Amino acid sequence: MKKAAKVLYSVALSLFIICLAVTAVICFKPLYYRDIDHYDMVERTGMSEEEIRLNYDEMVDFLMRWEGDELTLPTLPMSEGGKIHFADVKHVFTGVKILGLASLAAAVLCFIILRKEDRSKSLKAAGIITLGIPTALGLFVAVAWDKFFVLFHKIFFHNDYWIFDARTDPVITILPDGFFMHCMILIVCLVAAGAVICFLAARARKKAAA
Repeated sequence: MKKAAKVLYSVALSLFIICLAVTAVICFKPLYYRDIDHYDMVERTGMSEEEIRLNYDEMVDFLMRWEGDELTLPTLPMSEGGKIHFADVKHVFTGVKILGLASLAAAVLCFIILRKEDRSKSLKAAGIITLGIPTALGLFVAVAWDKFFVLFHKIFFHNDYWIFDARTDPVITILPDGFFMHCMILIVCLVAAGAVICFLAARARKKAAA
């Protein structure tokens, strides 16, 4: 049982780090605020920065709320397809939050079971698993961001509602592809940082057990 607990501990800890990184980046609105100026959104859209922020904040709040199935933006119209897509995105992020909570609970349970055991190898394994994912994604993003963006949507969404028409869904004008690339880069960095913490914790645990 303890062997299985060690394996589960490594996997659960890795999943928790990844889910936490994704959720943290979604909630980190300053990243988007920076990109408003970086991509000249005010000039390109004709909207004020305040209006852009207002609509973006509502998008994030909608995605992070547990309740609600339909997004209504403060100043921008949305097509039925656009609303369906955002509802689909919300379901994906809700799944990430649930997986994060479940993996945290599993990691805590395994920690309790293994509290008297040497967890250095499990922590190291968690670091390896966690580091492998951002390394692979980071290379993919760096080499072929456009292909990664399309592939991501084809995997997680079983319709083409993610292909917005600015005439019916002007929200797409304030969501440049480059912003999503910045989100992915930040997620990769946070996950890598989590892996480093696992390695450091494993080293400290090993020294304490020596």
